[in-house]
Amino acid sequence: MVISSSPSNHNFPTWVGAATATRTQSPLEFDKIELINNNNNNMVSKESGSSSDVGLGFLERSVSAAGSAVLSAILVNPLDVAKTRLQAQAAGVPYSDLCGAACFDNPILPGMRSHPFYNRSVMGSGTCSAECSRYKGTVDVFYKVVREEGFTRLWRGTNASLALAVPSVGVYLPLYDIFRNLMEGYTSHNAPTMTPYVPLVAGSLARSIACVSCYPVELARTRMQAFKNTANGVKPPGVWKTLAEVISPVNGTNLHGYRSLWIGLGAQLARDVPFSAICWSTLEPVRRSILGFVGSEAKGTTILGANFFAGFVAGTLAAASTCPLDVVRTRRQIENDPERKMRMTTRTTLIEIWRDGGVRGLFAGVGPRVARAGPSVGIVVSLYEVVKYIVQQRRHSTQ
Repeated sequence: MVISSSPSNHNFPTWVGAATATRTQSPLEFDKIELINNNNNNMVSKESGSSSDVGLGFLERSVSAAGSAVLSAILVNPLDVAKTRLQAQAAGVPYSDLCGAACFDNPILPGMRSHPFYNRSVMGSGTCSAECSRYKGTVDVFYKVVREEGFTRLWRGTNASLALAVPSVGVYLPLYDIFRNLMEGYTSHNAPTMTPYVPLVAGSLARSIACVSCYPVELARTRMQAFKNTANGVKPPGVWKTLAEVISPVNGTNLHGYRSLWIGLGAQLARDVPFSAICWSTLEPVRRSILGFVGSEAKGTTILGANFFAGFVAGTLAAASTCPLDVVRTRRQIENDPERKMRMTTRTTLIEIWRDGGVRGLFAGVGPRVARAGPSVGIVVSLYEVVKYIVQQRRHSTQ
């Protein structure tokens, strides 16, 4: 990636080149890389035949992507828990004991309950209404999870999220970069009209490979977030125990146990490939437009903000568009009947959800899903560009 050599760029921080480059240019178009030193404003020239990030290897790109994925996974995990709980509830997972957490005892008048949905009978016993026994939205999930299971349960499945995010994003973003650079180098000379579609194709290919390679961990994370574990003093199952529980019921039905680790993979691909295609097809032109608008005089924080905003918009649009497929994926992953889950397909599950819940069922959990995806994509894209540039600078300094 290249920073213009014009004098107006002398106030740029050293990492901005990673964020400001126009990605549709061929590496062969560049004869020189201009790296700007923020401390003394001196220009350092390097002869090269490629843009500044083309020389980065797969391992270096993976380290950059993994670093951004860790922060994103930790920050947005509560929203992922809320989304999964709402989708699991729509699929019929029972959360009837929520009443005990929401309809809590009044410490001043022990004989009364303080929740408005609590009703007292003539004999003095109490019951909770159906409204009190269900999650009613994202905020309600947060409230009831904290009251009944504890604040830390909002980060239930974080270990699985990290175990998934680091290898998944560590494969996904580097492959996207590599595929994009190769395709743009080809289309710019042989099929210029196809260049705008490169992000769509590159993102779809990269996401497919990452999804297949890391799917069992994704399955474990979804099940860890969907099912409650409220027994006092009992440590909830981790990633490996959760996967073992997925396999064990299948062994008694003479079905191939290992196949259950990829239950719902079709739904996952049906969700993630369109998500990636929509995301990158939106992100690249939005980022290019914003950077073109702010111009070369923009500060480093403005450039970082432009990358975050482009990622936020792209992630939000892609998440909303693919929500029905996410509901299908969740429903297939949390199915406990081993024979039924082997028969489930994406198409039949979509029809079943539509029949039972209509549009509302297809978009169960869309609020927290959109609220999670926007910041997540923005954080990952912004930090990936920054960390990638830092890794590249350290590499140059050791040469």
